[in-house]
Amino acid sequence: MSITAKELAKQLGLSPSAVSIALNNKPGISTETRKKILDAARVSNYDFSKIGEKKTTAGTIYFLIYIKDGAVVYENPFITQVQEGIATACAQHEYKLLVRNLYEEGDVLEQLNNIIYSNCAGLIILGTEMQKPDFMYLKNLTVPIVLLDTYCDFPNVDCVMINNMQGAFNATVHLIHKHIGQPGYLHSSYPIHSYEERCEGFYRALRKNGLPSSKSVVHLLSPSVEGAYADMLELLEQNTPLASCYFADNDNIAIGAMKAFQHKGYKIPADISIIGFDNMPLSTSVIPALSTIHVPKQNLGKTAAERLINVIESDEYYSVKIEISATYIARKSVI
Repeated sequence: MSITAKELAKQLGLSPSAVSIALNNKPGISTETRKKILDAARVSNYDFSKIGEKKTTAGTIYFLIYIKDGAVVYENPFITQVQEGIATACAQHEYKLLVRNLYEEGDVLEQLNNIIYSNCAGLIILGTEMQKPDFMYLKNLTVPIVLLDTYCDFPNVDCVMINNMQGAFNATVHLIHKHIGQPGYLHSSYPIHSYEERCEGFYRALRKNGLPSSKSVVHLLSPSVEGAYADMLELLEQNTPLASCYFADNDNIAIGAMKAFQHKGYKIPADISIIGFDNMPLSTSVIPALSTIHVPKQNLGKTAAERLINVIESDEYYSVKIEISATYIARKSVI
């Protein structure tokens, strides 16, 4: 009687996913480990004919949405469009796509292991809310991983991101040239890697144009429409000094602040100009329509899936960081 892959993993003291990778000739483990598994499989009469059985798909790719507290990504149309791009690439290459939430409040490693052992060819993880300590969950995983919307420097993880710094820089320079003055900053009060990069882009634009960073008015606002509205309204009621124009970390912050300004009688853009980031659907339905930085969300997802599939199907691997350009869209919220 031939040994099963699960029994072989137990016999060798290795994870079932590592054994599966070796038996299916996929990347993700060392040459030494692969040889050890294949040699043991032959000695134990593993039935290699199982590998050649016809499959209806090339494998299963999981799109995981990392939920830390849901303040940013929960019920966000950003996810829908990214998922559409992933689904397009998976369909083109005949991979099955499954979407799951990955909750920080649970046992993250157990959640990941349950997924990896479920015929998983690779993972795409939306890591918008992930912080550096959260990356440790990915360090020893044995399947190909592409991390979306954040950066991790582990050698087993690829990253696909928006060029946040470039987008924020261009938006801020636009405000400087339009207003010939010092732009303010509507900065997220919630720590997100993408916003940190946008922050760097904002201040780099100031320095490039000879403006002192210390003189920019900065308001810390919640990264949701409702939260930003409430925070900005409170600041206005405290007679907080205002700038004549602002760059915002995302569209939700920009729209929430805009509504608060309008509630207090300020006119947009006659009194205050605002530029957002992301080009979310809501940015075209507010009055006035929000000028913003367009993020090609479907392309972001498609690029991540194509990179993952390339890794799955290649015999060689080297980690990469891919940045996708973001472009300015002029609407009515800037003079």
